Amino acid sequence: MHASRRSARRRSELIAVPLAAVFLVFSRDGAVLGACFALAAATLLFIFYIQPDASDLAPHRSKLDQLMERRDAIYDNLRDLRFEYRAGKYSAADFEAMKNAMETEAALVLAEIDQVTEAGVKRPRGPRTAPDRGPR
Repeated sequence: MHASRRSARRRSELIAVPLAAVFLVFSRDGAVLGACFALAAATLLFIFYIQPDASDLAPHRSKLDQLMERRDAIYDNLRDLRFEYRAGKYSAADFEAMKNAMETEAALVLAEIDQVTEAGVKRPRGPRTAPDRGPR
């Protein structure tokens, strides 16, 4: 009899554990608790198991890249301004004022590009001498 009672007790314990889990999941507090556990598990998986993309590790754009992008944007704006002026959206005075402002900005960006590219080129200091070529 003791053996049958133990097996019945074990069967009731095996049934009680899933029933308790079902009760926790379907009760309001259990649902909140389950959501918290799921969020914590997802956070831990994200932190420890997801590898970053190569683009995340790529260096940021250089100063020259930023200046070139700005130059291209100014040229696009100048092209659009000319188109809109020809379409009659702007008066001649407004067109000239905006065009001059954009051209000035473009000149400043181009000067900055020259500074950045010249800083990248190492030129030897001192007088230049012609290389000795030997007898001709």
